[in-house]
Amino acid sequence: MKAILALEDGRLFEGRAFGASGTTTGEICFNTSMTGYQEVITDPSYRGQIVAMTYPQIGNYGVTPEDAESAGPHVRGFVIGELSPVASNWRSRQTLPDYFTEHGVLGIEHVDTRALTKHLRSLGAMRACLTTELSSEAAIATAQAAPSMEGMDYVQEVSTPANYPWEADSRRFALSNASTGHLENYLELPPVKHRIVAFDFGIKWNILRRLRQAGFEVEVLNSRTPASEVLARNPDGIFLSNGPGDPAALGYIHEEIKKLIGKKPVFGICLGNQILGHVFGGKTYKLKFGHRGGNQPVKDLRSGRISITSQNHGFAVDPDSLPSNVEVTHINLNDDTVEGIRHKEMPVFSVQYHPEAAPGPHDASYFFEEFAALIDSTK
Repeated sequence: MKAILALEDGRLFEGRAFGASGTTTGEICFNTSMTGYQEVITDPSYRGQIVAMTYPQIGNYGVTPEDAESAGPHVRGFVIGELSPVASNWRSRQTLPDYFTEHGVLGIEHVDTRALTKHLRSLGAMRACLTTELSSEAAIATAQAAPSMEGMDYVQEVSTPANYPWEADSRRFALSNASTGHLENYLELPPVKHRIVAFDFGIKWNILRRLRQAGFEVEVLNSRTPASEVLARNPDGIFLSNGPGDPAALGYIHEEIKKLIGKKPVFGICLGNQILGHVFGGKTYKLKFGHRGGNQPVKDLRSGRISITSQNHGFAVDPDSLPSNVEVTHINLNDDTVEGIRHKEMPVFSVQYHPEAAPGPHDASYFFEEFAALIDSTK
């Protein structure tokens, strides 16, 4: 079946549909990861977006339930160069087209993703329409009528409706273990050392897995949970998750998080970093085309250490808007944007990228241990 990807500026890309049929709209963006398409598709931070993968062939290892970042896909549409005709992996339980058909997600292949990516790098992320039923003219008009990402609160769509303890199996899979000689097994979890709450703004399951692997017992909270309820639980620490949309549109969240600063140690990732920027009195702004992929270089300004990181965000904290008692700790080496901040007087820090990074890289995984050490230092 023929499909059309129409951008709001009138640029058209034609290809072949896979998965569901119909029409969808969203902000078109690109991801440069060489693997991990399932994690991208199920990442709640992609709510409201059509994602193009720059890696040329997608679907070659199928879909595995254990690798999902949430209960289902969140992308509005998926754009690729070539769909693999074979899903070859012993862990695979479903092909990508079957998964998309089951969940009603539109995919398009045979697109010149290199041309699309260069177009978005030059002109910036923009609204788009992916369709199997509209004409080219109607598709362009539909893209132009779609809502903008700026000012959008998608957190309310992806946050858990009810608080819950994270009890899923969080053991790490190991291909081999010298102590047992088994070809495949799971590494045992450490005992619980700290009890924390995690605000769900669109939290990825691998963040929860990594927190448990670092010795945290986690209760996941709805994004609208008031500060009074958090403090009544008396947790050892507070985690602020990733999530979709415009951080400036979340004033109701900023106000509650502000009441928690200085009361408990706080660690934020991605949207959590941007929320803390607003809580401290700063501002955020929209990036031209964002940072999405597993190859973003970040420098720790305190140590000089450089890490290759996994990222997915379209907004950034304005460093000039931050007060003097907030320090920029990390920057992106591609464009010098803020990648981490910390409060100089209170136990609060955050990073813009993803230290849980499934499927990788894992250069930044030490932040979970840093959070544990921060909690220990305040007890």
